[in-house]
Amino acid sequence: MKPRVYDVASGLLRIIFRTLFRTKAYGVENIPRNGALIMACNHLSYLDPPALCFSPRRISFMAKKELFEIPVLGPLIAAVGAYPVDRQGSAKSAIKQSLAVLQAGGTVGIFPEGTRNVGGTIQPQTGVALLASLSGAPVQPVCVLGGDRALRWGNKMKVAWGKPLSLPSDRKATRDDLAKFTEEIMSAIAALAGSIGGDS
Repeated sequence: MKPRVYDVASGLLRIIFRTLFRTKAYGVENIPRNGALIMACNHLSYLDPPALCFSPRRISFMAKKELFEIPVLGPLIAAVGAYPVDRQGSAKSAIKQSLAVLQAGGTVGIFPEGTRNVGGTIQPQTGVALLASLSGAPVQPVCVLGGDRALRWGNKMKVAWGKPLSLPSDRKATRDDLAKFTEEIMSAIAALAGSIGGDS
């Protein structure tokens, strides 16, 4: 990540989202100011990752490797800290890079559903819970609404951060623990969606 590039890009995005998409941010005070952190967000639109520009922390996103092959976009997202994951192959490299970010006290942004879930039929994967187990980092639920309708007249976007969640630290997490923690994360995201789903 190039911090200066990230900060400039983040500032420009905040202006764009506020003016073009009339975006409102909620729960920013819930974001820990330091320490390792995993942000787990729902995924409805390509606008979801940049919508998290309202976070006071720099976020390193795990993104599908195909995005890095797109001219201009690939170098840009790499410059702001994104790193590739092969959704069809091994995720070992992406997990290793995620752990490196967290061990340095950074923030990793992940979409548990793995891809855009406009129809709500895609089941979340346990990768976020596994990463939390391996790193000991808390997971903060994040919800973005309106990105899939952002270009329609009269619509606005909203982004909300909930309070961080943690796995029990007194024992090694089992597969069942990971599945239950994944459900807890997704339930928290759904609760956020309910809390900001109105027109306020």
